[in-house]
Amino acid sequence: MKTRHFLLLVLLVGVVLSSCNTSDRGEVLGVRNRPFRAELPAGMVYIPGGSFLMGQTDQDVTFAQISQTKQVTVSPFFMDQTETTNSHYKQFINWVRDSIAITTYLNDDKYYVKPKDPAAASKKYINWEYVKKNPVFRGGNRKGQTTNAGKLDGMYYQGDDRVFDRNEIDARLLKYNYAMMVLRSASEQRFDKNKKRSDFIFRDTVGVYPDTLVWLNDFSYAANEPMVEGYFSHPSYQNYPVVGVNWRQARAFSIWRSRYNDAYKDSRNLPHRMPYSLPTDAEFEYAARGGRMGTNYPWGGPYVKNAKGCLLANFKPGRGNYTDDGGAYTVNVRSYFPNDYGLYNMAGNVSEWTQSAFDEAASTFVHDMSPTFNYEAKATDPEVLKRKVVRGGSWKDIGYFLQNSTRSYEFQDTAKSYIGFRCVSHFVGRDFRDKR
Repeated sequence: MKTRHFLLLVLLVGVVLSSCNTSDRGEVLGVRNRPFRAELPAGMVYIPGGSFLMGQTDQDVTFAQISQTKQVTVSPFFMDQTETTNSHYKQFINWVRDSIAITTYLNDDKYYVKPKDPAAASKKYINWEYVKKNPVFRGGNRKGQTTNAGKLDGMYYQGDDRVFDRNEIDARLLKYNYAMMVLRSASEQRFDKNKKRSDFIFRDTVGVYPDTLVWLNDFSYAANEPMVEGYFSHPSYQNYPVVGVNWRQARAFSIWRSRYNDAYKDSRNLPHRMPYSLPTDAEFEYAARGGRMGTNYPWGGPYVKNAKGCLLANFKPGRGNYTDDGGAYTVNVRSYFPNDYGLYNMAGNVSEWTQSAFDEAASTFVHDMSPTFNYEAKATDPEVLKRKVVRGGSWKDIGYFLQNSTRSYEFQDTAKSYIGFRCVSHFVGRDFRDKR
């Protein structure tokens, strides 16, 4: 019996040693990488790739000349199940606020990661795990806990800008700096030997706080002061879609979200997922259709009411009967039934920014594989080049704008009380459900 156990042990050791042999014996076996298994990002649903007829229905004669129907193919991607909420966007703002407070005002090494190499001490990185346990804007109520109040006075409105002597963060200070590669430009000028990599890096500084005054700016003589004062700040609206965010701010959020996730992956030596971004024009329409062909609305039917007479989205019914659908303004992002992909409010509630630039004739010249028309507008460009496609219709729109095929536009620096956004993250591979 002892001999048998000894032989099994020797065999097991031999198997382990043979598996540890890294010699390739002169054969090309490829670079050894850690195995990667696709994961479903939190709050997102998987949209399988496929083909669909993009564009207006045959009955829409009015726009037939500028929005022709076209068969296109879209590769698989993940998409936020709901519109980005006030709570989601506030996490972005708090991150920017804390970053500025730590790097500019506190001058406290406790908030930075201690470098393992003393030679690297000149480069500082914020220790966000420490920040979570020791909030920058803490009250100092716990035993032995001190406050940063005196050091952070410069972040609050000063002098005549103060109201009732309250400490309120100066929203003008909340700016996010980022850099990104403009791959289309790099592709178009790849043979220009005078170009450097830096020529294709786009850098921007964006004020991130939403424009809460849109509730007054968008409407003449409307008593929307309560929405200005409470929509973004009051907790009762935390799961409502964020509005007052322009296209540049929405893109800045998607870039920050990618970096936020990458930082977590880096700290645990995990493979990164594809970056977050705004959906393209085609991706939004494809996802809104929910796998159905030729339907007018995300729920599949040709009508905005179900068999019981209940409205299926948040929009402007009739001649202004706003509350007939359950909400005078926006509603909770999980209101109404989701479409067949599990996406909520792909029509109504708020219109949504897309990544694509708007051109009336885009359907005639974009490719039929993952089509989009992108243009990185400069500050000096004419306004016509700063138009971005807006999809889905909103709480203040009539039913026409809720149709899957309806596309509109808004200028990239414009914020509205009826425009929000959601993100996508592209899937690497053929199919999320493919286990091979």
